[in-house]
Amino acid sequence: MAKDMKLALLLDFYGGLLTEKQESVLDGYYNQDLSLAEIAEEMGISRQGVMAFLKQGEKHLRSFEEKLGLAGRFGKISRGLSEMREFACGMPEEAERKKLISIIDKISAVI
Repeated sequence: MAKDMKLALLLDFYGGLLTEKQESVLDGYYNQDLSLAEIAEEMGISRQGVMAFLKQGEKHLRSFEEKLGLAGRFGKISRGLSEMREFACGMPEEAERKKLISIIDKISAVI
């Protein structure tokens, strides 16, 4: 089973909306790189149970992103800020460049 690593990002955004077991299984699988057998042993459930939690959790994460789009927006904002920073670094006026970079850094810190 190939891992869709976009789901690790979605887990960061929406993990708190999953059930505790779904979040735990997805965290073990995507963030800790545990096998299904390792997760099953750790949680005291069958490998099939892990697979069920994994599939249901993935389905929910995709649904949350489809409806809310937070991860997609975050990516667009991050790319835009990177472009702005690159542009600011090329500005000839040092004071203006520093001020713009400072503003970009403040925005980046909150997203």
